[in-house]
Amino acid sequence: MKSLAKIIAENKAPVITVKPDDRISSAIKTMNEKNIGALLVMDGSTLVGILSERDLVRKLLPSGNSAKDTLVSAIMTERPYCADLKKTVEACIATMSEHRFRHLPVLDEKNKVVGIVSMGDLVKELIKEQAFMIDQFERFVSAGTY
Repeated sequence: MKSLAKIIAENKAPVITVKPDDRISSAIKTMNEKNIGALLVMDGSTLVGILSERDLVRKLLPSGNSAKDTLVSAIMTERPYCADLKKTVEACIATMSEHRFRHLPVLDEKNKVVGIVSMGDLVKELIKEQAFMIDQFERFVSAGTY
């Protein structure tokens, strides 16, 4: 099974971040422009949280506060689950399913952010691996070799 290190190495997209003192309206604009569902919240080079679409729906909307007047720090998820580069696709999917979230920051051995993966990214990777295995099995069976 493929590790996050390989997935991150293949994905050259930059990690999109916001600061805790940024306005939610600015974060929403960034999410829309980049077509992404979550932003990592960084204080300098330190990961302090994650802001997801779910945070907007579950925390901002019920509060009745304006996105223009609310800071990212007010609704972000603090201390998000993170994965190291050695984690496998299956391990990440299991963690994300168990704890019911869809975006996972990826850290290097020095605990520095090197990427983020979504449940969709991981499922696509799993489907690719399964398709490869099916192809290999079909080749083996059709060759008639035992």
